[in-house]
Amino acid sequence: MLRITDTRTGHLVEVPASPRRLLRTCVHLRDIGTGSDTGTGLGAVHLRVPLIGDVLARTAELNGLQVVTVLTTPELTPDRSRALDRVMAVLGIHPPAVIGPHRPEAALGGPADVHVTAAGTDPADAGSGALIGVGQVATAPPTEEVPDLADLSDATMPETADPLAVRLLLLGHPYGTPVTVTGPALAGARRTLRDWRRSVADWAQQPSRPIPTDLLRRSHAALAENLDVAAVLALLAEVAERSDVPPGAKFETFAHLDRVLGLDLARDVGHQRRP
Repeated sequence: MLRITDTRTGHLVEVPASPRRLLRTCVHLRDIGTGSDTGTGLGAVHLRVPLIGDVLARTAELNGLQVVTVLTTPELTPDRSRALDRVMAVLGIHPPAVIGPHRPEAALGGPADVHVTAAGTDPADAGSGALIGVGQVATAPPTEEVPDLADLSDATMPETADPLAVRLLLLGHPYGTPVTVTGPALAGARRTLRDWRRSVADWAQQPSRPIPTDLLRRSHAALAENLDVAAVLALLAEVAERSDVPPGAKFETFAHLDRVLGLDLARDVGHQRRP
């Protein structure tokens, strides 16, 4: 059972509402700032709403549901549309079935079961279905520790920036609360990704072991109860340090939960470990 808090009522509701086992999701991206002189800059400030829509879809699929997602946006120029596609890709957001300004019912095959939008807004085209309000994201004043987040698709961005560190940082907070991206927080997320990827690569060299039942139960329960991804991240940090969990089981646990997290945790498997 997957339940989320309906922002309109404040109550947990089960999704999908009917037994057809198809989750129809509409993600409403209303605010797309310029972020650069070229007018194509897009960053974490604008894409937390699609990110939560992505996590919802991944969690539903983990629970055996089929998912169709559409993304409604303002009218976009071709350059802005391509920039949106690129930034969603580097943040690990699965492409929606349709992206555009039009009403989503045709693409969804019916009314949406869930609408994902910025906190404090209730889109006029939301209609029926549960509403998930996503907290705003702000960035601290630029420093040497904070890469330019105005355009995460910039090919010149250094590898150390790792856009998936932005994803990790945002997922570490309840989706309804505001988040400020700071240099120290982003650096911490980069370190965590680096350490986990190295550990996963090491564990992959050991015999595979099943995921311990308690870890599977706790992680799935957290995701199913209002998308508590922060609790799953805390669980992974705990698993990484537990001596009673075999390396092969740690690998399977991280790989399984990365289906929802989308952090590319197995990226270094099979590659020579960096010093």
